[in-house]
Amino acid sequence: MRLYVDSTKCSGCNACRVACSLNLFGETNPKKAALVIEPQFPAPGIYNVKVCTQCGDCAAVCPTEAIKQDAQGAYYVVYEECIMCGACEPVCPEGVMFVRPNLVENTAWKCNLCGDCVAVCGTGALWIAEKEAATA
Repeated sequence: MRLYVDSTKCSGCNACRVACSLNLFGETNPKKAALVIEPQFPAPGIYNVKVCTQCGDCAAVCPTEAIKQDAQGAYYVVYEECIMCGACEPVCPEGVMFVRPNLVENTAWKCNLCGDCVAVCGTGALWIAEKEAATA
């Protein structure tokens, strides 16, 4: 399973980011969300949404194995095991692996595929489905 996005449907409301930060940290702070909404200026109302594809690149480089995979195939960070080394952040192909000591002092974070963002998206821009088969 993984999170998918159709950026053409995004209104830029940030409800998904608020829901995500509530799930991950119990705070309504979009800066602590595990997805990114980039406005495409100068075109008003056009956004590029970046989400975790659950590729596992972050887990592969984690020296403490703090990034684990659950039964549905989602990778998540075990906060107590994270040493904030930052090895995971630059390998994320989507740019949605976060290590921000000024925001979250003790851990890196990423999407845990909770689905809260999907539940609050009023435009249907986000959904969870099986991973697409790789094409050769």
